Amino acid sequence: MTSISHIFPEIKHGGSRNFFLIAGPCVIENESMPFEIASNIQNICNRLEIPFIFKASYRKANRSSLHSFTGIGDEKGLKVLENIRKECQIPVLTDIHTSQEASLAAAYVDVLQIPAFLCRQTDLLLAAGQTGKVVNVKKGQFVSPEAMQFAVEKIRSTGNNKIMLTERGTTFGYQDLIVDFCGLESMQKNQCPVILDVTHSLQQPNQLSGITAGKRSHIETLAKAGVAAGFDGIFLETHPNPNEALSDKTTMLPLHTLESLLEKLVKIRKAIL
Repeated sequence: MTSISHIFPEIKHGGSRNFFLIAGPCVIENESMPFEIASNIQNICNRLEIPFIFKASYRKANRSSLHSFTGIGDEKGLKVLENIRKECQIPVLTDIHTSQEASLAAAYVDVLQIPAFLCRQTDLLLAAGQTGKVVNVKKGQFVSPEAMQFAVEKIRSTGNNKIMLTERGTTFGYQDLIVDFCGLESMQKNQCPVILDVTHSLQQPNQLSGITAGKRSHIETLAKAGVAAGFDGIFLETHPNPNEALSDKTTMLPLHTLESLLEKLVKIRKAIL
């Protein structure tokens, strides 16, 4: 297991030996809801002594349908993240999709996330590394855990060693993803914190409706398995009313159920240490 505190020395509860949590809504839908979600999660994590990084996409570039919601505007969305970072005093994470976005987003957030479908894009990885920010690379559904060493090498070539890797399932057929827990050990050999993205691993892409489906009912099972297996961090998306969300409504965890889930995960973590 790798502590989050070696790349975030200042993160609250970094010495608790708990897993760390990356959580928030899929995308910033408006200016007020992200604050509600961030403060709610922060209160829970403070009580349970879980290091917490707030996550939200300021723009969704990878959508199945042309008509899907993509965001409230780049500058407006990034400003919301910056305000959460300052007012809640927590690190924040967002996705980037092009080299040009790296320097733009880096001015507002602490962690730049490379989407799974872009994890081999050399220019993007180098641009993210050059910002000096923490870089979280999601393992592509088409990439082996062992091959993620090359993404790590690209970022480290910039002199940036603040890297995290995230498992989010491997393609199994056209409409299902499978989490290979044996891949955890392979990715941890890179001396990076390794995270299990619980909610995206439960997606069912390539639906005829043009809207990705998912299996929200399996969130607890997969999260428990991830902590028991020894993942350093847990990533999940949560929303006050997932069925009304503008993106990933079938896989986000209802916010009111998060505390109960985290209580169970903390008990599992303590049992395996």
